[in-house]
Amino acid sequence: MTSTVPALGTRTAEGSTLQAVLLDMDGTLVDTEGFWWDAEVAVFAELGHTLDDSWRHVVVGGPMTRSAGFLIEATGADITLPELTVLLNDGFEKRISNTLPLMPGAARLLAELAAHDVPAALVSASHRRIIDRVLDSLGPANFRLTVAGDEVSRTKPHPDPYLLAAAGLGAEPGRCAVIEDTATGVTSAEAAGCQVVAVPSVSPIEPAPRRTVVRSLEHVNVPFLKGLMTS
Repeated sequence: MTSTVPALGTRTAEGSTLQAVLLDMDGTLVDTEGFWWDAEVAVFAELGHTLDDSWRHVVVGGPMTRSAGFLIEATGADITLPELTVLLNDGFEKRISNTLPLMPGAARLLAELAAHDVPAALVSASHRRIIDRVLDSLGPANFRLTVAGDEVSRTKPHPDPYLLAAAGLGAEPGRCAVIEDTATGVTSAEAAGCQVVAVPSVSPIEPAPRRTVVRSLEHVNVPFLKGLMTS
C-alpha cells in the first residue's frame, strides 16, 4: 500500500461533522510495543550492551531515528544509526507472526467505522516494511490511506503525518479524530489541530483541551467520536 491516494473531496458539511478517524498502529491497534522493546534489548545485547528498563518510556512511540539515536547515545554502542535501524526492523519482524494480537476493542472499532462509512487512515512512525506486515493482522481494507514514518520528511512528534493523512482523505484536521497511545503521537496530532483520544499504553497521558483520555478502545465507538466534534 502507499501513503498517497486520490483526494476524496473535502467534506464541507455544516456544524461539527466527524470527517475522518486517524489511528496510530503500535500500542494503539496492535499490542506490539513489547515486541519492539524485546528487539531493542536483543540487538544491544549482541552489541555488548544492556538496556536500562527505564529507557523503555523514552523510546516508546517515537520515530526510529529518535529511539535508535537515543539508545546509541545512552549505551555508547559502536554502530551507526542506519545500521541500527536495519537491525531493529529485522529483529521486530522476526518476533511477529502472521497474526498479531490486537488491542482490546480494536477489531470492533475498525468494523464499526467501516459500517458507518467513516474514512479511516493508519498513521504510524513505523517504517513501510513494518506497516505492510502488520496490515495482514489489521486488514488493509479497513484503511483508505496509510502513512509510514519513513515516507514523510518529519514524522511524529511533528504534525506532518497527520496533516498528510487528513489531506489525503479530503478532511479538515479539526474535523478528524486521532487515536494515539503515546505522548509523542498525541503531540503530533494536537500540533496538526486534530481532536485526540489518548489510550495510554506504556506511559500515562493526562487529559487536556481537545484531548480525551480513555482506558481502552472498548470505550470508543462512532457516537463517542462524533461527540468529540461538539465538545
